[in-house]
Amino acid sequence: MKKILRLIAFALLLLIVVLLFNTFRISSKQMLGVTPAAALTISDSAIVHLSDAVKIRTVSFEDLSLMDSTQFEKFVGYLAKTYPLVHSRLKFERVNTYGLLYQWNGKNTSLKPALLMGHYDVVPMVQGTEKMWKHQPFAGDIAEGFVYGRGTLDDKVTVIGVLEAVEYLLKQNYQPNRTFYLAFGHDEEISGRYGAQQIAALLESRKVQLEYVMDEGGTIKTDGVSGINKSIALIGVAEKGYTTLQLTSMGEGGHSSMPPPQTSIGMLAEAIDKLQKKPFPARLEGGASYLQDYLADEMPFGTKLAMANRWLLKSVIINIMAKTNAGNAIMRTSIAPTVIHAGVKDNVLPVEAVAKINFRILPGDSVRGVEEYVRKVIDNDRIKIEVLKQFDSEPSPVSDTASVGFRTLHRTIKSCFPDAIVAPYLVVGATDARYYRKVCTNLYRFMPVRMNEEDLKRPHGTNERISIEDFKNVVKFYVELVKGS
Repeated sequence: MKKILRLIAFALLLLIVVLLFNTFRISSKQMLGVTPAAALTISDSAIVHLSDAVKIRTVSFEDLSLMDSTQFEKFVGYLAKTYPLVHSRLKFERVNTYGLLYQWNGKNTSLKPALLMGHYDVVPMVQGTEKMWKHQPFAGDIAEGFVYGRGTLDDKVTVIGVLEAVEYLLKQNYQPNRTFYLAFGHDEEISGRYGAQQIAALLESRKVQLEYVMDEGGTIKTDGVSGINKSIALIGVAEKGYTTLQLTSMGEGGHSSMPPPQTSIGMLAEAIDKLQKKPFPARLEGGASYLQDYLADEMPFGTKLAMANRWLLKSVIINIMAKTNAGNAIMRTSIAPTVIHAGVKDNVLPVEAVAKINFRILPGDSVRGVEEYVRKVIDNDRIKIEVLKQFDSEPSPVSDTASVGFRTLHRTIKSCFPDAIVAPYLVVGATDARYYRKVCTNLYRFMPVRMNEEDLKRPHGTNERISIEDFKNVVKFYVELVKGS
């Protein structure tokens, strides 16, 4: 017995040594010795330009017939008037009418070009929320140190921020080291297939290969992770895929006074309940694992120990992350019932009940795999399952964190926001960057704006706004990014 106890004690001691060794072996992945960016005077005219851009109602609707083309034409004209040097010195072309592509030739033609992208369409105001807005969404009000309105965070902030930076550099007769493309889509909010996809296809047809692409995505989260008292600059190195399945159940119909054991609604409800009770397995891979690698050294000792020993404590980490919606979404393919249609009268049994279930697909899974999983879980041949192809996209590959592009972004963030921790992560939504996979292997998603949990509710919500200071920092960031590339 004593021998067995000694063996157990030795095994525990060995385990403790291994755990501690792995923990103390972790080193910071933050760039050191980055010189803070020099002070840059950004004119207040930049704020006025963003305000004026917000006033132009470039709203995207799922029903394309509702598109007000005069507003999109007005926006394109506004850019030409506001940024004369950009439009006179850069090659400019319109792609599929409202997609905008600029080419700024660099000095060193041996370097691959980089591409900065964004979109200038916005979502409509949700009907019935008018009184919830402190300032109306298309007034472009400048008040209390903020610019208010649709697009101030999603995503005219990028379009105007990039153009302000380039115009600023052109006034100094600056020419970048490498060639830059600027690409601005007009329909990102409804798929990007007429804007970004067409621009990407044009570059592919010209055999352009890019060093890196930067789109919207991550932000500088000021209240990001428990135990870390610094802001975290999140660079999206991958994004989840997207698909929607339509489930249809058929019942007998008839009078509600004599219902069958299970109606079409009951059958559909049972299917949805099965799905929500059996979520996709959680995985600490790709963007989630990169995030943990970059944050581990900044965390309290206990959390750091767990992150350093995921081989043993994986289930503990998963249980901790699963306690929040954001943490859960980064670990698994998510299941979200979003639309249900059934019935027309309270005393009539509906023959048909239809539900739409939206899935955001973790890298490593696939659209086909989602469909197969749903069929297996529901296990009911009476439920018709269809993949709605309109917006399908597979999850992206994970971009390299050792590449020129990531290092350039990392260095620029550190120079402009010295106190922020830089970390790669998985974007749980969809961006236009996904269309550029054939012309670039390193796609990054980052918006240089400080945001807290409350601010993250503003894009697509009410009271979307950006502070004057933050927008000036956006312009400064793009100036430094171009100069550092």
